[in-house]
Amino acid sequence: MKPSKLNAYIFILPSLFLTLVFGIYPLLWALRYMFYDYQGIGKPVFIGLDNFGRIIRDGQFWESVKNTGVYALGKLVVTIPLSLILAIILNRKWRGRSLFRAVFYLPTIFSASVMAIVFFIIFNSYNGILNQLLLKYHIIGEPISWLGADHAMLTTIIIAIWGAVGNYMLLFIAGLQSIPEELYEAASLDGASEFQKLRNVTIPLLGPVLQMIIMLAITTALKGYESIMVLTEGGPYGKTEVMYLYLFKLLFPVSADTQSLQQLGYGSAVGFTTALIVGVVTLIYFQISKKLNDVY
Repeated sequence: MKPSKLNAYIFILPSLFLTLVFGIYPLLWALRYMFYDYQGIGKPVFIGLDNFGRIIRDGQFWESVKNTGVYALGKLVVTIPLSLILAIILNRKWRGRSLFRAVFYLPTIFSASVMAIVFFIIFNSYNGILNQLLLKYHIIGEPISWLGADHAMLTTIIIAIWGAVGNYMLLFIAGLQSIPEELYEAASLDGASEFQKLRNVTIPLLGPVLQMIIMLAITTALKGYESIMVLTEGGPYGKTEVMYLYLFKLLFPVSADTQSLQQLGYGSAVGFTTALIVGVVTLIYFQISKKLNDVY
């Protein structure tokens, strides 16, 4: 073997080892145990497809699927347009734009747990900052239970938007900077308005970037659960329990409302099912994106 090839394999070996140990092996383990009744102790009992039959009858799981859809849709319909608007504004040449870019991007570097704790202080029903401000200026007459059954999902969506908009904004800015200025100058000479430039120049040329951002936003929204776990633990009454949070509770019971023992067999089946749902949604989007290619 040539020394150059040997050096290449040596550099690849650590990444390959980590992929095998923390990627391939856990996947194969889960694929095996989703056909077993296994709580992490004792001997696994082979039960065939019974775990999948349980999933079909599991109302709590399908409620989490519905909550995930609401959470993802609410996040997407606001985050994508808002990110594009901010990108267009901050891509223009004006003093201080770099500072605003940094401010909007800053939330993306915070951990989900820290972000959730900060927002818990803001949205706390009794002494939260938001309620205090609204009461002070007489906008509301009594404190709003932002983390209660009626508003918890809206609150988690707001937090998700706050945490994601800066990241997609920078991706849009990168796409905007790749558009030649000559096209805008030609459009101006033809008498095009700012809206016409946006519709006929900016949006079409941002097509590939837009498709990538939408795909990232969809998969991230469907798999997101960390901030919800810290903020509400899926409550109240399961109103904010999303698919991956439900899966986490099966594999790592953390509170009184979860099962007392790990359900590794059933959890593996649920994990496979959630991954399948995310995969199907992604494939549907890929089909839609092909039509977008024809448009743009």
